[in-house]
Amino acid sequence: MRLGILGEIFWISLDTLRANKLRSALTIIGIVIGIAAIVGMTSLIRGFDQSLRSMMQEMGPKTIFLAKFSGVSLMSGKDFTDLIRRPNLTIDDAKTIGRQAPSVRWVDTLLGGNMSPQMERVFYGGERSKQVVVFGVSEKFPDVNYIPLQEGRFFTATEVRHRRAVVVLGQTPYQNLFLNADPIGKEVRIGNQPYTVVGVCSNRPSPGGFNLGQDDFAAIPYTKYQSHFGIRSLRIEGGIHRDVMIAIVPREDATREDAMQEVEEIMRIRHGLRLDEANDFDLVTQDAALKVWDQLTQATFLALVVISSIALLVGGIGVMAIMTISVTERTREIGLRKALGARRQEILWQFLVEAAVLTSVGGILGVLMGSLIGLTVHFGFGFPISLPWWSFALGLFFSATVGIVFGMVPAIRASRLDPIDALRYE
Repeated sequence: MRLGILGEIFWISLDTLRANKLRSALTIIGIVIGIAAIVGMTSLIRGFDQSLRSMMQEMGPKTIFLAKFSGVSLMSGKDFTDLIRRPNLTIDDAKTIGRQAPSVRWVDTLLGGNMSPQMERVFYGGERSKQVVVFGVSEKFPDVNYIPLQEGRFFTATEVRHRRAVVVLGQTPYQNLFLNADPIGKEVRIGNQPYTVVGVCSNRPSPGGFNLGQDDFAAIPYTKYQSHFGIRSLRIEGGIHRDVMIAIVPREDATREDAMQEVEEIMRIRHGLRLDEANDFDLVTQDAALKVWDQLTQATFLALVVISSIALLVGGIGVMAIMTISVTERTREIGLRKALGARRQEILWQFLVEAAVLTSVGGILGVLMGSLIGLTVHFGFGFPISLPWWSFALGLFFSATVGIVFGMVPAIRASRLDPIDALRYE
């Protein structure tokens, strides 16, 4: 077919849409909803994904986390009952790794920040903070987690060894209690015990700056944490879980793989594992965490595609119904065009292009609405977004495809009409 004929068909299709505005709007509403869901959710998921990856890069790509079990094991399909029955990690494990692993530079012990966080308010004078997580950590906490200090200092190895009642505040309790005031040296109360503030951490990195409670914490020496709160023991599914996690950073002249191998050997010896037995602990790296996150995002995208497909299917059925009615209403027009020399192919393309134009308009409106949803969430709540060009192209492709697929049956019916019978149609 000549391009001129296709162009003429395109403008005829637009005239038909303008002549039936309400019917066209009701027809494409399912298309609009489906495409808006695809574009809007894609912008939010991709924005969070990019920010999360950027945040993990800032936190140190070489950091290794040693845990009793993690999301990596759960996502790999291992039974939770077996995981919870693994032996608990201990503070001695961290000390042994620090002594016996030559590739390890820093080792930090974290108490109270995993399955059973110690939630407390921090009091100063007549003020109190919101509930924050109280961590028991070593003096290596800011180095391992790459958190700079805004004011003061972090507690020392001597203060950890002697169980000093000192605390380093996160930004949330600092803002709640000491806004525009110097907190260093001030005495605050956590639970029923006084602590001296020695430092304040800067804002911790978060996805797109979105507040996920990453600054809602207070860090005290893990030795003091033990005497004040103890290490919680939770009985779950027949196993006892103690909230201890170990963070490890390799030396600059060593690779992450070397450090992981040394840590694995030490822990297997400490747990008395035979050569044919699997590890009863998890070594989690940034790459492993990102693989788990990729699995979650893929599952989310799959669910999004399924939900959006339902809306597009409903829209497609509406397009088929409306195009069938349109063929019936314009039977005499079809007969006249055929009597004047229009071929079946031209009639077929006329109705296919009309259906594609109808759904493409819905696709454009869906793209605009999805983008508006993403921008509203971003500016209203600070949630990171990403609007890639391919999501717009994908939305328009899906919408046009729906029009062509569901408009095929009415278009074929129109192209097969006998011109004499069509001219006689009342």
